[in-house]
Amino acid sequence: MEQLPGDMALPIDHLALRGAPGHAALIDRAGQVSYAKLDESIGRLAWLLRARGLEKGDRVASWLAKTRIACLMPLAAARAGLIHVPVNPLLKHAQVAHILADSGAALLIAGAARLASLGEHDVPDECTIMDEAAINLETGGVMTPSTADANEIAAILYTSGSTGRPKGVVLSHGNLWLGAISVAHYLRLEPADRTLCLLPLSFDYGQNQLFSTWAAGGAVVPFDYLLPKDVIRAVERFGISVLAGVPPLWGQLVQVDWPGETAARLRVITNSGGRLSVPLVRRLRGLFPEAALHSMYGLTEAFRSTSLDPALVDAHPDSIGSAIPFAEIAVVRPDGNIADDDEAGELVHAGPLVAQGYWRDAERTALRFRPWRGGVAVWSGDTVTRGADGLLRFVGRVDEMIKTAGNRVSPSEIEEVALASGWTNDAVAWGVADEALGQAILLAVAGTGDNDAGLRSFLKKELPNFMQPQAIFWHDSLPRNSNGKLDRVRIAAENSKS
Repeated sequence: MEQLPGDMALPIDHLALRGAPGHAALIDRAGQVSYAKLDESIGRLAWLLRARGLEKGDRVASWLAKTRIACLMPLAAARAGLIHVPVNPLLKHAQVAHILADSGAALLIAGAARLASLGEHDVPDECTIMDEAAINLETGGVMTPSTADANEIAAILYTSGSTGRPKGVVLSHGNLWLGAISVAHYLRLEPADRTLCLLPLSFDYGQNQLFSTWAAGGAVVPFDYLLPKDVIRAVERFGISVLAGVPPLWGQLVQVDWPGETAARLRVITNSGGRLSVPLVRRLRGLFPEAALHSMYGLTEAFRSTSLDPALVDAHPDSIGSAIPFAEIAVVRPDGNIADDDEAGELVHAGPLVAQGYWRDAERTALRFRPWRGGVAVWSGDTVTRGADGLLRFVGRVDEMIKTAGNRVSPSEIEEVALASGWTNDAVAWGVADEALGQAILLAVAGTGDNDAGLRSFLKKELPNFMQPQAIFWHDSLPRNSNGKLDRVRIAAENSKS
């Protein structure tokens, strides 16, 4: 991978020009698409979009599985001067209706089955629809690479929070370009790499699988899977060297049998979308000893903030690392001053990776995006500490901290111990009002209730009395949102009634 080009950002559709023209850029069951063909296809799709009467700045939504069109859309919309609004394929019609209305989408592209699932009033009058099957990239004109300014809006990514309706995070060409260059650089991606794209392309981390691989001149393999064993077969079939996941996915993948030769194919494995528990880090290192494990932290409002150097993973498995290229990270006290070493504070992210705010929501933008050292920073809402070694460690969400018996307790600390017990697969802790304690601790876990005594014994051994859960709720599995993250609000609401 080449050296970082300072803070220069190009239009995001120029990623199609990064690889050798004859080298594979995209591989799927239908075959390979070279970089030359990728650029041509992006140009044809961009021409087709503008031929429908769309104008610069119009929003175009795509609600697709990981098809070729889905992979082309982020760059084709940008080349056409449009703003791409990718919609998670797992969402249902009411959520899609909100995104279409909120973004003011002028066009929705989806497959026939998804279009058929929409209700009479789900699509706004000003939004037209297009069946993905009607798109023909072998005819029509070809738009040449764009000359967009780095500050022009390229995409709106809707977050899938546990409460309230999703909000649109506005991203510029510069945000997307520098994110791609940064990740490709610190992962040390190479033209020979093949990335298996398992995560939703509507997810910033999922979309960056495409962007960072193309920034390095490598090949992406979009892949929808049903079972963990499908992933193993895809790694073998396509010669995968780079694999990205979120903790729930990694939790599934370490529970299946990987042939030694297949596991050894992986050169780089990455995690974001939630912190890896220490036990899961150990299992990943044991299963993929030759792969560089990058444990990362990020938020949609600033893309990616930190990454832990793989050389430090074994010694510091609880760390989320330090700032990635183009990110400026500070740990800030409530009074606005920088926290001391090992003092908890809120993670604040500044620099060119910070998004442009929330779409048409000045009030929420002002709350989260604030002036900082001559620029704008995003307040993450996450509590972290920075050690004397410069490494950051996640403590918990500011709004999830439990105040019990005069102590501030991080839910993640309890969850980490529950997972380390070996009795549970998932764990969520939260606080509820308690007259005597201020808040009492409750814990929901995925596992077998027959192990209740074993788990309680382990918790009593590893945690002080004030951190012991008042009640433990056992489930076969815990609910997750559309991005695969544990739905903490739903879990707390449903179990607090028990």
